[in-house]
Amino acid sequence: MRTSGARMGRSCSRAGCRKIASSTLTYIYSDSVAVLGPLATFAEPHAYDLCSDHSIRMSVPRGWTVIKQEPEAGTQGPTHDDLMAIADAVREAGNFVAETNAGDENSVPVIRDGESKEIGRRGHLRAIPN
Repeated sequence: MRTSGARMGRSCSRAGCRKIASSTLTYIYSDSVAVLGPLATFAEPHAYDLCSDHSIRMSVPRGWTVIKQEPEAGTQGPTHDDLMAIADAVREAGNFVAETNAGDENSVPVIRDGESKEIGRRGHLRAIPN
């Protein structure tokens, strides 16, 4: 029994269904193809989030092709490449902030290898070079 009114996740797009969505259905009208895959990260206006019951019973118009993308067991969460791309983006943003805010009164001095370098600061976030 649920103790609070709060629900985690998005609901199924089917009318009257209150279950949590587990997959996303997208139509490619120009190719007469329906793609059913893992739940999309964000709700899209032209995609339909379906619960597991409705994704199993999903049907398409006659003559259409259905592509079902099953999630692989080992692909849950970010990969090493995803994490490295995020780290590179943060590092690059830190370098940009350091260049644009050099000499700013809000910048924070960082000493590394005997060399002092100013790193920009905005609010509570700081960019620290590696």
